[in-house]
Amino acid sequence: MVRLQPRGKDGFIQKIRRGGWVLDVGCGNDSPAQFKKQRPDIVYVGIDVGDYNQTLDPTHYADEYILASPEGFAQAIAAFAGKCDAVVSAHNLEHCLDPDAVLESMLAAVKPGGRLYIAFPCEASIRFPQRDGSLNFYDDATHRLPPDYEKTLAQIESAGFHIEFARRRYRPWALFLMGLVLEPVSHVLKRTMPMYSTWAFYGFETIIWAERPL
Repeated sequence: MVRLQPRGKDGFIQKIRRGGWVLDVGCGNDSPAQFKKQRPDIVYVGIDVGDYNQTLDPTHYADEYILASPEGFAQAIAAFAGKCDAVVSAHNLEHCLDPDAVLESMLAAVKPGGRLYIAFPCEASIRFPQRDGSLNFYDDATHRLPPDYEKTLAQIESAGFHIEFARRRYRPWALFLMGLVLEPVSHVLKRTMPMYSTWAFYGFETIIWAERPL
């Protein structure tokens, strides 16, 4: 998937420094196992508000696994200020009660020379077709509001970060073409197609990579 989606989460994981200390914010969908299988060398801490879609026991993979309350989520992240070589937030901000406070805490957690990865549904997704597997923003009943792309970039930059990569609607070309070919099938079946190809065709994901300078 890294070659097909080089600026996706897997691509970011591959670029974390060897032995790096990583905070995964909103670590559902077997993210602890995904990280450790790709990068057993990293020190991995996952934090979430519940065991969301964990088919593999996260405590078997995470060096530390933390469950916080939704109301105390930003404060729990703030405990890691200045400690992280990398902070990852993949489809988390749109679920948060106070996404601005959560982002502020994530930015503070990145130490000089460290990096940040953020992905969330684009603002336009509120108008996308409804599909199983989530294409319209409100296909997921736990979504609150889509994060504002420009506001998010401004908050990151105001914290002193350099934006390495940012796309309001990420469309890696190979997966975009796959999604284009499979769109009639997706339309008929009312579900997204494999390998995130439907997401790539529509540009469902906003993706941001940033670095805190030394």
